[in-house]
Amino acid sequence: MTRDRVFHRTFWPLMLLLVMQNAITLSVNLLDNVMLGGYSESALAGAASANQIFFVLQQLITGIADGLVIIAAQYWGQQRTEPIQRLTMLALCLAFSLAFLFFSITAFMPAMCIGVFTKDAAIIAEGAKYLRVAAWSYPVFAITAVMLGMLRSVETVRIAVVVSALALCSNGLLNYAFIYGRLGAPELGSEGAAIATLISRILECAVVLIYVFKMDKKIRAKIRHLLFPTRGLIRDYFRTSLPTMVIGFQWGLNNALQTVILGHLTVGAIAANAIATNLMMMLKVVAIGAAAAAGLTIGKAIGIGVIEKVKEYARSLQIIFLGISLLVFAGIQLLRGPILSLYNISENTMAMAWQFLSVMSVTGAGMAYQMPTQSGVIRGGGDTRFVMMNDMISIWGIVMPVSLLAAFVWNWPPWAVVACLQSDQVFKCLPAAIKVNNYTWIKRLTRKAA
Repeated sequence: MTRDRVFHRTFWPLMLLLVMQNAITLSVNLLDNVMLGGYSESALAGAASANQIFFVLQQLITGIADGLVIIAAQYWGQQRTEPIQRLTMLALCLAFSLAFLFFSITAFMPAMCIGVFTKDAAIIAEGAKYLRVAAWSYPVFAITAVMLGMLRSVETVRIAVVVSALALCSNGLLNYAFIYGRLGAPELGSEGAAIATLISRILECAVVLIYVFKMDKKIRAKIRHLLFPTRGLIRDYFRTSLPTMVIGFQWGLNNALQTVILGHLTVGAIAANAIATNLMMMLKVVAIGAAAAAGLTIGKAIGIGVIEKVKEYARSLQIIFLGISLLVFAGIQLLRGPILSLYNISENTMAMAWQFLSVMSVTGAGMAYQMPTQSGVIRGGGDTRFVMMNDMISIWGIVMPVSLLAAFVWNWPPWAVVACLQSDQVFKCLPAAIKVNNYTWIKRLTRKAA
């Protein structure tokens, strides 16, 4: 472990704040699931299916924002903010256009979209009600995600924690009102959860925009400053962000296909997977926060030009990631009982969720090392192509073919199918470890005249 004070002053505060932000953000999703799970199982499954579509969009927009952060962090290491503003404008245009495309499809054809995941009429009806409203939040989310990415690239993350906490409080209160018909509101079930989500998204976007244009002291952005980037910056951005967008898309599509596969096995599998995944994601936030903090720490160090320190930091970060792996395994084992007791679901669904979590305690431990190593250190160092290729080969060359055979040819039980679907989290550890320790991922992405 490095004794460099700069590393510890940069990494640990960033990680703590990013873990808090992601934990609060995911608590919003967990709150939706718990409250809908207490309302009805079909409402929970319908919203979970609808959110798979949002997850694909979310991962694509996250890829757009991550591409911005990777380059902007190096410019921030050189204290140059004009290129960051120009790159932000490009990322905003891309993210908003993509979100509007998803909105156009899902808002007007919700039942058809939910029908991809299941043939159960009750789940389709509930999912369509949820999706018809929730789709309006997509463009709003795109703006918020890119602006928070811009702020994260200059190590401003406290506002993200504040915004996420605000969204959690507003979403919880509005869920209580609109799902169950309390506080004078009508009882709307899954549609009420979507209304709560939409209002919360609008609120958090408004707060972020006010902060960016009125309160931020680092970038000091003005609307007139968000100029379109030069050709050189456009080339740099797409060279970096296209792989991150592909990574996000295939990860989102992979998760959506998991729901499709499980939804065609048993009626309760979608609900059980939604419950298990939400608990695993609550622990995964530590790895996500560590990955984001590692990417910023590595990117800033490369921008400054201290390459030997970059290598030292990479070795130290791997020790931290292994510690997080143990935390994820132990956390799932200890928390699955108390969390599952919160849901009003059938005994069969409860048993499946318990089995799924047993599998995820092992695959989650692998994820907690390989994901921040790849998405934090390697991708933060500028090598986005390796991460894209490793994920592409793992998901489409191994995981999906084996999982489809397990589900529809070999007729394995749902927990075994989940093990196949999650197996890449374990076997991707080896190539990630080899790559990160040969240091070929260290790349300078900035240009003198931007």
